[in-house]
Formats: sequence, C-alpha cells, structure tokens
Amino acid sequence: MNATLLVELLTEELPPKALSRLGEVFAAQIHAGLADRNLVAAGEGYQWFATPRRLAIQVPEVLAVAPDATAFEKIMPVAVALDAAGQPTPALLKKLAAKNIPVSELPKFEKRMDGKSETFFYQATVSGARLGEVLAGIVADALKKLPIPKLMRWGDSEHQFVRPVHGLVMLHGESVIPGELLGLVSGRTTRGHRFLSAGEIVLGTADAYAETLREEGKVVASFAERRESIAQQLAAKAAELGATINRAEGLLDEVTALVEWPVVYVGEFESEYLEVPQECLILTMQQNQKYFPLLDTQGKLLNKFLIVSNMAVADPKHIVGGNARVVRPRLSDARFFYNQDRKATLASRLDKLGNVVYHNKLGSVLARVERLEALAQKIAQRLSPHGSTVPALAARAARLAKADLVTDMVGEFPELQGIMGRYYALHDHEDAQVADAVQSHYQPRFAGDALPQGNVACAAALADKLDALVGFFGIGQIPTGDKDPFGLRRAALGVLRILMESPLPLDLAELIDDACAGFAAGVLTHPVADPLLDFMHDRLRGLLRDAGHAQDAIEAVLAQRPTLIDRVPARLDAVRAFQRLPEAEALAAANKRIGNILRKADPATIGEPDLALFEEAAEKALFERLVLLTPQVQSFVANEDYADALKVLASIRAEVDRFFDEVMVMAEEPLIRANRLGLLRALSVQLNAVADLSRLAA
Repeated sequence: MNATLLVELLTEELPPKALSRLGEVFAAQIHAGLADRNLVAAGEGYQWFATPRRLAIQVPEVLAVAPDATAFEKIMPVAVALDAAGQPTPALLKKLAAKNIPVSELPKFEKRMDGKSETFFYQATVSGARLGEVLAGIVADALKKLPIPKLMRWGDSEHQFVRPVHGLVMLHGESVIPGELLGLVSGRTTRGHRFLSAGEIVLGTADAYAETLREEGKVVASFAERRESIAQQLAAKAAELGATINRAEGLLDEVTALVEWPVVYVGEFESEYLEVPQECLILTMQQNQKYFPLLDTQGKLLNKFLIVSNMAVADPKHIVGGNARVVRPRLSDARFFYNQDRKATLASRLDKLGNVVYHNKLGSVLARVERLEALAQKIAQRLSPHGSTVPALAARAARLAKADLVTDMVGEFPELQGIMGRYYALHDHEDAQVADAVQSHYQPRFAGDALPQGNVACAAALADKLDALVGFFGIGQIPTGDKDPFGLRRAALGVLRILMESPLPLDLAELIDDACAGFAAGVLTHPVADPLLDFMHDRLRGLLRDAGHAQDAIEAVLAQRPTLIDRVPARLDAVRAFQRLPEAEALAAANKRIGNILRKADPATIGEPDLALFEEAAEKALFERLVLLTPQVQSFVANEDYADALKVLASIRAEVDRFFDEVMVMAEEPLIRANRLGLLRALSVQLNAVADLSRLAA
C-alpha cells in the first residue's frame, strides 16, 4: 500500500540558530533511509518541517512493504568449495548449512571471476523491507547524524538528545507505525502552540499534518512558510511607517526559529537614545532583543522597531509595552558606555594595549600598533608625492586603529571595533581622513565588502593585513586545510582586492619586505617572502576565477609570478584579446616548444645571439624580426599597453614557423647550437613579456 508517511519528534525549545539545519538534515536522513530500503523512490520529493518544538518530515507514496529483490551472494572460491572429484568439501557444506542453503541448490550456483579466482555465487530472493519493522531504526539512525555539538539527558532517563523529547508521531496514511525511540512509543498525538492551543491534538492522517497544526494548534509547521510570512509582515509594517528595515545576517532565520505563530508588532523607544551612534543601538536591538530596527529614507535610525511575536492578540499593548521596557535598559547601557568612553581620548588608551596580548610569539597589541604605524607610513609614502600629508595621516590612523579595543562599548560589542574608533576619533577632533581610516582599515571584512577609500585608509588597511600575514607566516602558523584560525585567507584576499580594485601601483613583494622589516630580530623564525607570495597567488587565482576569467588565461598570467597586482586585470584582458587572433594557437604551441628546448639545455651552453654565426636564412630572418619587435614590445609593456604588445608579437608567427621548419636547433657544432639556443631564449623573453603564452597551448 502506498501512502504518505509522517514522522514528527516533539521536543522542548530547540536551539534557534541551528533549527533550520536540524530540520533539513533530520528529513534528508530519514528520506535516504527509506530510499535505501526501496520503500520510496530515491528521487521522490518530501517536505521538512521545523518549529521551536518539533522536527518533522512528510513523504508521499511510501510503500508499506518494499518489493522483493534478487541478490547474488558470494559463497567461496570454487577451488575451496569442491574437491578433486568435484564433490562439495566440508568447508562448503558448513557454509551452506550456516546460510540454510540446501546442497541440492549447488547446480544453480553461478561461477564468476572474483579477483583472480573463480568463485561460486548464489542467487537469492531478498524479501522487501517492511516499513513497520524498519522505520524506528531509520529515525534512530537519522538522529545520530544530526549536527548536534552537545547532547543532554532529562529526568532519570539515559536517553540523549539536544533537548528533552516528549512525543513521537509515526503515521503511514491513517495507520500508526509501531515503534519506540528515546523511551517514547509512537502514536498520532502531537501538541500545538504552547499558549494558543488547548491540549493534545490527534492527527487523523499523515496528509493532514500541516493543516491540522495550523487550524487546531496555531502552528505554522513549515520553516520556509513561516519565514516568508514574517518577511511579508515586516515589509508591510515598514511600508505603513514609510521606513525601511535594517536587516542583520541570519536574524530572519533566527526569529523564524523562535516562533510558531508569527505576528509582527511595532515597538518604540525614547528619541533621546538616538544621540548614541546608531550602529550601537541597532546592534543591541538585533543581537540582544531580536528586533528589526527601522530607518528613514536617508538611512537614519528611527526610534521605532519591529517585534516578531509568538502571540496573536486583539490588543497588543501589553506585548509592545513589555518589549519597550525590556529594550530600555539595553539602550541605557549603550548610552552609558558611549558617554564613559568619550571621557578619554583614543590616544590616551594606547598604553592599555600593552597589556593586551596579540599572540604570545608576536607580542602585545601595542607592539603591533607600533609596527602598523611605521608600515602604514611607508606604504603611504610609496603612494603619495613628496611633501604630501598622507604619510603622516596614515601613520596617525594606524596608531589609533586599535585603541577602541579597550573601550567599554567595544568590550560589550566586539562587532563595533573600528566603527566606534571612528566616532571617538571625530570626538577627539582627529582629521576626518584619520577617523575614516580607523573604521575602514578592517575592510574588506568579507567577500563583496566595500574597500577602504583614499590613500590614507588604504595604507592603514594594507598595513594591518600585511603585518598579520607576515607575522603568522613568520612563526609557522600557515593555514592548512579548512583551518585558518587567524583569518589569513581573508587578509590575503583583502590585500589583493585593495591593490587590484582600487587600483594601487604597489609592488606586493616590496610590501611583504617592508612588513618583514618591522619585526624585531629573531621574531620571524620561518621563511616568509616566497611562501607568502605563493599563498597570495593561490588566493589571487581563486579571486580571478570567481570573477569569470578563463583558467588558461589566469595560469598564463600568474605563471610570471606578478607582484604588480593592479596590472593583472589588464594582462588578463590582453591575453583574452590575443587568444582571438589567428596566430595565437600556433605561437602558444611554439612558445611551449621553446620552453621545453631551453629547459633541457645546459644554461652554460646558451650564448647571446650573434648575427655572424647564423647559417640559415630562416634563423637570420627570425633574428632580424626579433630585433625590430623587441623595442616595440618593451615600450608597450612599460606603458601597460599589454594588448598592443601581444598584437605585435603575433606578427612574428611566420618567422617562428619557418625557423622550426628549416632550422635544426641542436646542431652538432657547439657555437652554432649555442647561438640558436640564445636566439630562442631572446625570443622566449619577449613572448613571455606579458604572460606565459605556453599555458594557452592545447
């Protein structure tokens, strides 16, 4: 019989941040268990449900009994099963008895090669799984595979789960599937909303699950449906107020996991709290209270917020008033921290950073700040003309960049580091560029984040990231696998994006050397420059691939180990344009051939091209053409006209083809051979002036 299957686990309030993942995995594992036993088609759809107090799955067209299947069972090698006379050996008779296979079945055995030996296989009919016998085991296996970091026991039971479990429903159509799990016997009884539903709810059929919970239990069982309902209600309320919602990453999912019957109300707080930086108020409302702050059309915080409640009532004044009373102390704390912090300047807090350990091998945060100050100034000097104030401003920004770490506000809300530093720097009458750099030196914090703007901010941001990269590489803390405890991959991507997208004409190798120079002797105990440059190029490879560049073009450019990262996009564009030329394929192949020849040759046997030693017309023609092209190519490369450089190089194809058709490079005469190798080396230098064209060869 085919019917819809329902499995529900009724629990106490589940961890909200993990709820959707728990619901998805619970359902996926149960469905996989059913499919493995042929009780449902592997591709058959299913629906998962997750509320604060339940995990459930509903699967249509589940069989009560799976169809019988034919299976071949390996018995033993023929040489072991039969004696010299072809009669069953005692070993075979014992094996057959253990499997309840009559000896009379021996003629039906199939002989197959199993590895290097001929082996007997027995064709048996395997009875299909019975849902009633296997379902409890499938659910138990699913529970073991849930992503639960900590289990708990409840009452005097030895059973364990992420939260106490109080009910188990296993329905197949109208029938209860008997089973026991976590000390509970399966049934058809569930519970609805903790306050809006009265008592137990009896489920008539598996198909009626969601509808029954909605009508009788005031529960929207589907996580996705509940999330969409909340999103629509939030948008509608905000529109009524002419406001927009400040959304926090993951907050919508979290509130969806906190309610079963969502209703959105408008709360309000005293406007006097708006004197506090809005980032502080927004964070405390979102993080501590799970509210959705409202902004006006200019992005300024309003003294109103949206509450996602689990209660639908005719008059919500008690709910709204209660939430206002709860949020007020939080906002008062934020105001207190803000006012207290402003009593001391950022500069006066620097000494406290000496008591904050950055890393036991890299010293204190104050020691790091001193390195950042010097490095940011040096970077800014590379960016700015002589006499500019930018280096001094960059040094000041780097000096103050970490001072807000020892403020009360950042101590309470670490997410505000940099943000509060900017507010406090402006309060201290620091230059606006310095204040902006204090905030933006952390950028980009994540993929797609905005970059710091201006040379002062960029210098501070580069200094911060390069110091971290050099420091941790220098003590051997290089990321491996998925482990990156110090965020070095993020720092590397930040450096690359700043250099490439700003863009900034800075040499990455020189920046790494500058950062290394800031550490005291003996601190950096591991090699840094080459490993770090390799690490950066690996990150750059991924960054370019994500941007849509072709892999062969990326490899052609990165094979040159470029350190002027701002020029990489132009090189890639030039390679892409070169690949469209009719000469591209042949020149790429020739370049590959040249590279192979030069790699096999002893460098000591390669000379400088000498016109007097050329014997063949083809090598003379190639040399003369190369002499004409070289200054053009060098000029174009110097002016960053990479596409024109490659276009000029493409014109040498005919001479290259003729050379390989008519000239024996590895001539027996040493001087002739050295001269021809020298010609190829000179040609290789020009062909690879923009990118390693051999990487484009098929």
